[in-house]
Amino acid sequence: MAVFLIHSLSKGRDIVEYKPTTSSAIEFASANRIEDWIHLFLCGEGNNIPFSEGLKLEPRNYYAPKMMLLNQFERCCGPEENMTFRVPEDNFIKRVGGIAEFYSTGDWDMPPLIIYLHEGAYVLSDGNHRFEALTKLGIDSYWVIIWETSQKA
Repeated sequence: MAVFLIHSLSKGRDIVEYKPTTSSAIEFASANRIEDWIHLFLCGEGNNIPFSEGLKLEPRNYYAPKMMLLNQFERCCGPEENMTFRVPEDNFIKRVGGIAEFYSTGDWDMPPLIIYLHEGAYVLSDGNHRFEALTKLGIDSYWVIIWETSQKA
């Protein structure tokens, strides 16, 4: 587990410990280090290194985790033909089922979803399996981190 020392003139020296949880993401955001949490997550448990590398290509704005209605965006990854990122159906169903089962125990502080704000619309960038599990459980809102490109093209 990674531990980061965060320096702040107003608070002195804070220690922020990374965990792949929403609570940890909120702590990192409070220390103005949400981007660090995102990359630690994506390169670790999130298993999405290409996304992390893509985010590093230019300056981005990242916003602290907040609750958001899940009907404000859709999956982009799944077995359906219209998905941008198609994956085998059996693997998708198995993974979503496992996430739903584990989350429903109440013992998991599941990581927030990562959402891209693009031209006024929200696009689910990371967390498609978690999103589907939440939807199947009838949960209508969950924690998200929103990011956007900081420079207009």
